[in-house]
Amino acid sequence: MSQPTAPAPTRPTPSPKKPTEALPPWNVLLHNDEVNDMGFVIESLCRFARLSVPAATRCTMEAHKKGLSLVLATHREHAELVAEQLTSLRLTVTIEPAP
Repeated sequence: MSQPTAPAPTRPTPSPKKPTEALPPWNVLLHNDEVNDMGFVIESLCRFARLSVPAATRCTMEAHKKGLSLVLATHREHAELVAEQLTSLRLTVTIEPAP
């Protein structure tokens, strides 16, 4: 006589995953000023916006020539942090919602 087999253990069915909503992007903008040395601006962008030296140089030159440059687009909290850090160094920086 054979023994009855135990039913196979069942795995709980995973609940359907909710789509992750991306946070809306915000732009961090660097404005030209006549006060800060370009080397200082480049170094500051590398340190706080985590740009590479070539990217920070391009951003600095664009702000110098055109008056304004997009540093980065990120979520609002990070944009506010980066802007605050750069502003504390007396750089002219603003944030705005990305289009």
